[in-house]
Amino acid sequence: MSTTLSPTPRTRISRGRNRAVTDREQLHTFLGSALLAHLGVTVGAGEDAHPVVLPTAYGFDLDGPDEGGSLYLHGSVAAGWLGRALERDVCVTITELDGLVAARSGFHHSMNYRSAVVMGRARLVEDPDERERALALVVDQMIPGRWDTLRPATRKELAATAVLALPLAEASMKARDEGPVDDPADVGGPGWAGVIPIHRVAGAPVTAEDSTAPVPEDVVRRAAGLAERSPR
Repeated sequence: MSTTLSPTPRTRISRGRNRAVTDREQLHTFLGSALLAHLGVTVGAGEDAHPVVLPTAYGFDLDGPDEGGSLYLHGSVAAGWLGRALERDVCVTITELDGLVAARSGFHHSMNYRSAVVMGRARLVEDPDERERALALVVDQMIPGRWDTLRPATRKELAATAVLALPLAEASMKARDEGPVDDPADVGGPGWAGVIPIHRVAGAPVTAEDSTAPVPEDVVRRAAGLAERSPR
């Protein structure tokens, strides 16, 4: 497997190439720190076909059975998008916003960010062991180590949950982490230019009203970690 990102024409970055991340290990690091993915899929048929973009939790396994590793998504078996996601290629994006960039002109306003795009044909995970591991990875992406503290999933819960796997082979990533890039004629003018940094902030865990258990250490640790700026 190549260590270089953007291996295909569909993921090759043509604009903003200076922001392209070419090292696959940086993608892996980013996947480990981000929290939310968006799945793009075409639903319907014929004239009724239309795109849908759905926010979703995710997990990933670099040693998974798919080329480049496996990106796991889950949903209800009754979801209308599920069948379509298996019939044609899908696109998953994962983005973290790190700052608002204010320039001296509207044209040069921008954002600091890290963003990955993964494309390919998803498969339905049917092997029971892989399904359980995939669901554990999704839960542990939110709170590391959480899965092992939970009761086992019931047959009813597993029957109601579909797990999709997408190869990580066809992926690209871009990142911006700098100040405004103004036209030379605007530099030194009266307008303000700079960056408003954006950080993830997590409050103290709030115990459910019907819970009598103390807040576990893994939850405390995760809340504290989420308040830190994600590493680049």
